Parts: sequence; structure tokens; C-alpha cells
Amino acid sequence: MRKQIIILGLILVGAMSFNSCARKITRVESDTQIDISGRWNDTDSRLAAEALTEQILSGDWLTDFMQANDGEKPVLIVGLVRNKSHEHIEAETFTKDIEKALIKKQLARIVSGGEMREELRSERADQQNNASSSTIKKFGLETGADYMLQGNINSIVDAYKKEKVTYYQIDLELTNIETNEKVWIGDKKIKKYIKN
Repeated sequence: MRKQIIILGLILVGAMSFNSCARKITRVESDTQIDISGRWNDTDSRLAAEALTEQILSGDWLTDFMQANDGEKPVLIVGLVRNKSHEHIEAETFTKDIEKALIKKQLARIVSGGEMREELRSERADQQNNASSSTIKKFGLETGADYMLQGNINSIVDAYKKEKVTYYQIDLELTNIETNEKVWIGDKKIKKYIKN
């Protein structure tokens, strides 16, 4: 009997210690700022995209274009944003945040680029053979972009013992596709202090 009580006690202690080590997961709103590791995260991507979009749309290039084109909105294509930082950063998430912010402001028109544009062209080609003649989407009617947005994400890390400062700089450039003229250059800087 005493042996059974000891075994039961050990089982209970084991179960309690197992429960105290169990992982707890809580769902939070997607715009909640949470910084666990100190590395680039979704909040950095969103805040940088919003700040850079404000800079882009407040530049003189926009009013110059609209005045020269009877109030017509410029057409932009978001090109490559290269990750040159020390971390793995999914640059596509950042470029999608830029596109969303630009579309939300409704001051410029955005066209697809890269792989998505190729997928659209492939679908259009497939329709030539497989869709009814009344619904076929024609070749040669794409909206051409006036400007391309490109850039880089860079970082600098300064660390000593249990302290670290990580600095990110996101540089973007807007270029006139026809003339290669850079019409806008902007940046967003993010600095994080991490103490272990």
C-alpha cells in the first residue's frame, strides 16, 4: 500500500511538472506589436512600408506627373527589394505591405510584376485556345508602368557581452521607366536595443 502511494505521488508530481513546462499559445490581433527576438518582424515590415509609402506619395514627382498628364494617376510597379541584411528577411512580405499601402491611398495605380505578371500572361495565353471568343482576354492591352520602385534592406549589428544594437535601413528609389530618371529616393531607419 505504501509503495502504491509513493508511486501515485510520483505520478502526480510528474504530471504537475509536465504541465508547468507545457507550451502556452495565445492568439492575438495581427497588428499587435510583439518583439520576442529583436530581429526583423512583421511590425517592422508594416511600419516601414507605411512610413515609406507616406514619403513616396508626398514627393514632388507625384504632383509633377499629375500636372503633366491632366490629373491622371501614375502607374507604379513594385520591383525587387533586396535583402542585404545579416538576417533572413522575406522581402516579398515587405513589398506586399508597400503595395497594400499604395493601393489604400488611391493616389497611384499599381500593376503586377515578376512571377505574378508571368502567371497572368500564361493565363491569357491559355485563354486563346480554351476560352470562348466572347470572354478571351486579348494580348497587348496591359497597362504599362510609368515608374518602378526598387530598393534594399541593410543592417548593422553592434554587440558587446549581453547587449546588442541592431540597426536596419530600408532604402527605396522610384525610377521613371522611360527615361531611367530617379524621381524619388527615401529611407526608413529602425534601431533596436536588445539586452539579454
